[in-house]
Amino acid sequence: MFAGDCTAALELYVSVFADFRIDAVEHYAAGGPSAGLVKKAEARLGDHHLMLIDSPIKHDFTFTAAMSVFVNFKESKELDRAFAALSAGGKVMMPLDDHGFSQRFAWCADRFGVSWQLNLPRAEIQ
Repeated sequence: MFAGDCTAALELYVSVFADFRIDAVEHYAAGGPSAGLVKKAEARLGDHHLMLIDSPIKHDFTFTAAMSVFVNFKESKELDRAFAALSAGGKVMMPLDDHGFSQRFAWCADRFGVSWQLNLPRAEIQ
């Protein structure tokens, strides 16, 4: 649930992830107090189905790092690009590094407050 910037978030995610798809977007009707805000958007990131909204009501809460989107990458270059774009204007909770459990991992919140765990898994040992 975004606070008026759902459209900008969707644009960011489409630019960051090659497999991010917007399936449908419904906006609040023109002329009302919520005109132009996203009433409901349906999107996919890989196999994950997401629903995103703008809340026309001001709340005392926002996104929390207790819930994050975990994304595995196949190439380090893709992960680096996603981390740079998502962490710009946001917050880095774990910098992009080898943290032992992963050869490259980062945890950040984007400028909207959405928490992302970005991972390049270690190659399977045979």
